[in-house]
Amino acid sequence: MNFEWTERDKAFRAEVVDFLARELPPDWAAIARHGPGSKEQTEFSLGFCAKLAAAGLLVPHWPQEHGGRGGSVWEHFILGEEMWAAGEPRGPQYMNVNWIGPTILRFGTPEQRERYVPDITAGCAIWCQGFSEPSAGSDLASLRTRAERDGDGFIINGSKVWTSYAGLADHCFLLARTSGQRKDGICIFLLSMATPGITVRPIPSLVGNGDLHEVFFQDVRIPASAMLGEEGKAWSLITYALANERVGIARYALSARALAAMVERLKADGSWRDDIVRHRAGQALAACEAARVLVYRVVDQRARGLPPNAESSLTRVAVAAADHAVANFALDFLPDAFADDSIHLLKPHHERAIAAGIASGATEIQLGIVATDHLDLPRS
Repeated sequence: MNFEWTERDKAFRAEVVDFLARELPPDWAAIARHGPGSKEQTEFSLGFCAKLAAAGLLVPHWPQEHGGRGGSVWEHFILGEEMWAAGEPRGPQYMNVNWIGPTILRFGTPEQRERYVPDITAGCAIWCQGFSEPSAGSDLASLRTRAERDGDGFIINGSKVWTSYAGLADHCFLLARTSGQRKDGICIFLLSMATPGITVRPIPSLVGNGDLHEVFFQDVRIPASAMLGEEGKAWSLITYALANERVGIARYALSARALAAMVERLKADGSWRDDIVRHRAGQALAACEAARVLVYRVVDQRARGLPPNAESSLTRVAVAAADHAVANFALDFLPDAFADDSIHLLKPHHERAIAAGIASGATEIQLGIVATDHLDLPRS
């Protein structure tokens, strides 16, 4: 792997950094403290992403015919690093850029692309993902939400849990079963959250205001045209979407920036002379760097057109580990900083770290995939 950025990559990063310096308001940190699923940050993201889109920076890696600039996969990750280092002002719309939009572009019908993609590229769409269920968390193959044929449409009954951003979402990327067991018979539906029969209930938590919800579907009728891909054969589409999701969030960039701010504080108050403090800071920085390099490895594979593999799961574990290493360092050596907001977005970083081992597939599930598909260990 070549670790040197090209001149084009450097220029693109500078363009993103300049945009953030120009467009993030003085009170951005106060907005970011509410969490990406909050009303405050969601409303901010709509205006911010519209400006990103106008500048050609919302989906620069997408084809020009779909609102992008035909940029490289690397530009997508440069964009993600700078956005997350700043506290992710795209709010819930990062999902649209990372995997919902690309999945619709690759597998959607012309009508579905025409309906959904323009709003994503304009920065005015909020989506949620209807994946996890009370009895099927990260084990998506166990899902029980049903979609029964009803004339020229489907009737959906079931429930989802831990659904991020559902309270303010326009649309849902929903998994439901029409037949079969495990991976067979699962379908993807693209549906409006305003469809009658959908009930959303927030789940109070420590990970941000409005981030997590329960979603109930009671006799929800949708047209057959809402199905993405072939009936009962969505598992390959889900695999594609999850591969993009698991490495699409550059959390390590925010972790590294928060850690750097903490080190400066510790140097200023004399605590940095403590060998244990320096050792733990080094461990946390090493975790951030390991996550970054593993992400780059997966990006390199994607840039060369290689199919997704278990390294995406290995990378997801490393990113979660970096989050926790930095958060634990803060709790051990600068606990007061959580109260006075003097460290760059430390409190929202900690809240997101709490959920980092659950979101995008629980760490235990990722470790199982690593064991069987990467290390080739026996399942028994």
